[in-house]
Amino acid sequence: MRAWYAVYTHANMEKWARTNLWERDFDVYLPQYNKQRRHARKVDWVSAPLFPRYLFVHADLQAGERPRIITAPGVNHLVAFGSRSSPVSDDIIDEIRAREDTDGHINLVDPNALKPGDKVQLHAGALCDSVGLFQHMADKDRVVILLNLLGRTVKVKAPIKSVQRVA
Repeated sequence: MRAWYAVYTHANMEKWARTNLWERDFDVYLPQYNKQRRHARKVDWVSAPLFPRYLFVHADLQAGERPRIITAPGVNHLVAFGSRSSPVSDDIIDEIRAREDTDGHINLVDPNALKPGDKVQLHAGALCDSVGLFQHMADKDRVVILLNLLGRTVKVKAPIKSVQRVA
């Protein structure tokens, strides 16, 4: 019976492992999100694995597909508990996929789930690592956050993809 299994890849080889598993006719899922990258005074957004070094493969291990998975270039091993690989629930995969936007990137924060007063942290931009309170959506791509800067409360607009809820 086919099920989803977690695959542990070599460092920074998730996309290569995914391609090699596709070539072996496996259904592979590599959840990705938009990550801000800074290099040489340039800032841009790139796709990055949601779970670094992990991806999911839909396979039937009882039918002997394990060797075809673990010998694929880029794959380190199947995630196992003891000597037995444990399947990942279809519900978990469906839940992750449900958070994808039109570009196939996972939204780290569901804007519909944020409520005024929720504590959020900026993980990009000039105010990176600042913690504030969500106030409201500015438009479909930006949020308004209240930050305490130099003893004053300041309203800041930030891209929704640069905000992460904190406890």
